[in-house]
Amino acid sequence: MINILIIINKLITLLCKIFSKLFNKNGTVLPGSIVLKLNPDILTKIKYPKYVIGITGSSGKGSTTNYVAHILKSAGLKVVWNNSGSNVLNGATTLILNNTNFLTRRLKADALLLELDESYIRHIFKSNNLTHLVVTNITRDQPSRNGNPDIILNKIKYSIDYNTHLIINADDSTVNKLSLNHQGKLTSFGIAKNKYSLNKPISNNIDSAYCPICSAKLIYGYYHYGHLGGYKCKSCDYKRNIDYEASKIDLDKKTMIINKNKISLNKNIFFDAYNILAAYTLCKEIGIKDEDLLKALNINKIISKRMKSLKLGDRDVIMIESKNENNLSYNQSLTYINQTKETKTIILGFDNVSRRYKHNDLSWLYDIDFNILDTENIDRIFCIGRFRFDVAARLINSGINPELLILVEDINNIITLLKENSTGTIFTMVCFDMTDILTKLFIKEEEEGDNDEN
Repeated sequence: MINILIIINKLITLLCKIFSKLFNKNGTVLPGSIVLKLNPDILTKIKYPKYVIGITGSSGKGSTTNYVAHILKSAGLKVVWNNSGSNVLNGATTLILNNTNFLTRRLKADALLLELDESYIRHIFKSNNLTHLVVTNITRDQPSRNGNPDIILNKIKYSIDYNTHLIINADDSTVNKLSLNHQGKLTSFGIAKNKYSLNKPISNNIDSAYCPICSAKLIYGYYHYGHLGGYKCKSCDYKRNIDYEASKIDLDKKTMIINKNKISLNKNIFFDAYNILAAYTLCKEIGIKDEDLLKALNINKIISKRMKSLKLGDRDVIMIESKNENNLSYNQSLTYINQTKETKTIILGFDNVSRRYKHNDLSWLYDIDFNILDTENIDRIFCIGRFRFDVAARLINSGINPELLILVEDINNIITLLKENSTGTIFTMVCFDMTDILTKLFIKEEEEGDNDEN
């Protein structure tokens, strides 16, 4: 029966790809959802490869997974991974069965690599098949679904056992709690104090401030952003302990040092250092040689999926995909925009709070420090999407001059409005659905401009 279900999964995937335009299905989720109804335990019947790697956390897991896949493939390993971004049970099931031999039930790869939603780890790996799990960070994320960070921490903790090699970001004092009870191998990574570190956090919205052992307030020597930084408890031994440490971060040169190796950053944004450091740590721990690591990260670099560069005439368009409902990620994107000193034009907004549910809770907007945008070199802020009025109200509440705001009723008019009302470098900071729409509009305008010249 298992063999037949594997074949069914493959056939449904093929049909989805053939009729993708007709039914708007790309075959990454539907096949697994059907097979799981027929046998909810089918993933426990699969023979997995030597390395079964999960990447989880509130933010950064997608980018970290991309880096790990790139490094492993560059080192000659055959990697099966969810590059589509489907990180829950149905998507993982589809991927795993599509890459499993229906006769032997063996997954045909050297490594299975999965970006994992924190809430679904224990559903995907009921038999604790994970050999390695990387935890990037734990913050307030999708609060209407996830609740508070401690709930997410416990979901991760109870999804693994001593067989899983845990690799954690120890700069995150919440994530570091996992080191207190884990009975298996544990490796930590973090970033040393550097010229971008802060004596106090920008935001008052700190997700972790107290010791998990004695409840005393943690003492921070520095912050990188949010509650990530160097901390210790003066009342007990709880503190940040690091195995792999990045230092000498230079965002202008896009470089850092890890264990005496100079490493290139793909983007001049601080959280990219964490993503690459996490990938570096994991790959070193599974035995990837330095020469392969350095070649993958410094020479054959991958192109970022989360930041695109386009043009509107002679103006640069920098497109940042920012995750809704995560104040830490959102604030970092705002900080990145603020680093640009020339005149800026910003596009903000979204049509859907989440692609996963319809709660449309907007309380997370009030965890974001929009006052970061209260600078003189912003000429206009365009608010787009179904929730444009809510975004505009939040900006005004943060002290942004209402005269800077333009509310766009019809997204198809955005190019004309940009040309007529703004002059700066254009930054779009919207969620995934709006990014696709804006990308098509900018590309269409560029193609039409080229045709006019010809």
